[in-house]
Amino acid sequence: MDITVTVEDVELQAVLNDSPIAAALVNDLPAVVRMSRWGDEYYGSIGLGMDNDRETREDVEVGTLAYWPTGDALCIFFGPTPVSTGPLPRAASAVSVIGSVTGGDLDALRQLGSSVSVRISLG
Repeated sequence: MDITVTVEDVELQAVLNDSPIAAALVNDLPAVVRMSRWGDEYYGSIGLGMDNDRETREDVEVGTLAYWPTGDALCIFFGPTPVSTGPLPRAASAVSVIGSVTGGDLDALRQLGSSVSVRISLG
């Protein structure tokens, strides 16, 4: 499923996988989420109240969209976080990968603040 993620004025194209968490997110779209920054990650509560599904991990790739059940949060990873041991992102604890960014300028997110408004829509 193709989605558009607009972080302030930075528009990103992304694709969601076929997981139950991704399907639940699609059912709630369009959505506007307030997100906080943690290193090169934005995360914000999306109100799904779900547990992790499928394979979980802490180490992810740049451009990963993930669900973090501890914070009931959608995560957008665009670089290393405070717990990274190298250049790649690392989540604070296990996340379920639900998709990835396929287009747009992830590097532009580094210029944004500690709290952002994010609009997620189909297409």
